[in-house]
Amino acid sequence: MKQKNKINFIYLIGKLKGHLPTLLLGGISMIIYVICWPILAWLSGKLIPAIGQGNTKQVLIVILQALIIFIIQKTAQYLQDSLLAKPALALSQDLRTTLFRKLQKTNIIFIEKLSSGDIAYRLTEDVDRVGEVIYKSIQDTTPSIFQLLAVFGYMIFIDWNLSLATIILAPLIALLVSDFGGKVLKASEQSQDKISSLAGLLSEAVQGLPMVKAFAVEAWLQDDFDKQVKLHKEAKYKMLRLVALQHPIVGLIEIIGILGILTIGTYRIQTGGMSNEEFGSYFTALIMLIDPISHITTNYNELKQGQASLRRLNEITNKPIEISSSERGITPDRIDGKLSFKDVCFSYNDHKEVINKINLDIDNGKIMALVGPSGAGKSTIFSLILKFIEPSSGSIFIDNYNLNKVNTNYLRRLIGIVPQKTFIFSGTISEAIRFGRPTTKANIVNAARIANAHGFIEELPDGYETFIEERGNNLSGGQLQRISIARALLGDPTILLLDEATSALDAESEESVQKGLQQAMHNRTVLVIAHRLSTIQKADKIAVIEKGEVLEVGSHKELINRQGRYKDFCDKQFIKSY
Repeated sequence: MKQKNKINFIYLIGKLKGHLPTLLLGGISMIIYVICWPILAWLSGKLIPAIGQGNTKQVLIVILQALIIFIIQKTAQYLQDSLLAKPALALSQDLRTTLFRKLQKTNIIFIEKLSSGDIAYRLTEDVDRVGEVIYKSIQDTTPSIFQLLAVFGYMIFIDWNLSLATIILAPLIALLVSDFGGKVLKASEQSQDKISSLAGLLSEAVQGLPMVKAFAVEAWLQDDFDKQVKLHKEAKYKMLRLVALQHPIVGLIEIIGILGILTIGTYRIQTGGMSNEEFGSYFTALIMLIDPISHITTNYNELKQGQASLRRLNEITNKPIEISSSERGITPDRIDGKLSFKDVCFSYNDHKEVINKINLDIDNGKIMALVGPSGAGKSTIFSLILKFIEPSSGSIFIDNYNLNKVNTNYLRRLIGIVPQKTFIFSGTISEAIRFGRPTTKANIVNAARIANAHGFIEELPDGYETFIEERGNNLSGGQLQRISIARALLGDPTILLLDEATSALDAESEESVQKGLQQAMHNRTVLVIAHRLSTIQKADKIAVIEKGEVLEVGSHKELINRQGRYKDFCDKQFIKSY
């Protein structure tokens, strides 16, 4: 299911309607700011003849009047900028939170295809760029357009014949700005793609730095990083060069126009078409057009860069969301935890099937281990149970309810999962076990006791309020894994999914974690992905999976006696029967 709401600037500006009072006050300030420009041009027309005549009194009066207008204008400009900044920043904040909300609903398969650095860049830099465009559109581009209209209207009022020469230049400048804008958009997209790649590499480099050092390949990583930096520099330079070229070309056209107006204006004065005072006001107004044209040109380029960012943000909004909406589905009063797979098939993007007509029954309160080579489909079974993905065909049942018809959030609250690679957010141990769920301190402690974690937590200086650093650097792997088990047990789940939870631990840590796992599995339906077969010999059932198919199911002793694929695996790991 894809998102239909495409984010564009019209959609974003429409979101500003919730800030109408602030926008109204900002708009009034903008009108006052714009009106001051033709008044200043008119005062300039009065000032020039007074200077020429040496009329000091008149000069001082006009200067005082101009000063008052300047003060009014700058006050209005401050109010305009500060008032309009609030809705623009609120819009940027709303956009970022909306995108993050959609990101959390996006199908997990598509999230895994994006690098964490790229996603972080999109939700920070790209959103900031879009917010900046909205702010400048309101605070700078709009008053610049009104300034152009007001000042040019005053110029027409003074002498419409002379204004025709100015109008001729406008389409030429507009065509140039539009042409450059298209090129800037393309160059900006390339630049942002390169910086996203750089952000992704940087994220990987920080996480993998210990491994890089261990293999002494710092030079290789530096070379790869330098290449990405160079590619970004070249793409960015291409964009900046286009922007840099646009300004002198537009500026040259403006100067040619000014010189032409001076020539025509001189002729008009000589023929009596206009007075010196009128021409002074007209020429001042003409100079006043340069600044808004420059602002509009610059902001147009930034608009194009913002469009590139919007396209990248829409790549997130257009990703398929989870098919099973958490807002729909049944919520049974009681679930015992029996799981049944009936002819279940699954394939990614209609390619070769990862799961092929699997039939499995896991009785409630029993332990089933899934064994087989990497890529056999074991993790896919976990993803199917969690409804990260849905079967291409066949059905999965929990008790007698089709999994597709069960409310997703309700289902996931029934399941606890302990992954092979422990991931814990920074925060206190209490927060790590709670994991955003409403509960009591007693429940947290109870979950920690079952997970065999309470003892070491109590020995820490701050106990349950001990802060876990990023990536859990201040705790051992065994301690983190036991916290992960406590996190899984907090909601008293009916079903427990264990993904080889001790494979990365040393013998001493594994013993502590195994004790916690044994206590955690009591009276629960448990599925275990196991690579080390020594850890699952006491499972009620063992399913051997290979190439997406179930080859054999039975207890450890039964499968050993069957002399099949499981026996081969055991022989390779030097495991015998009881």
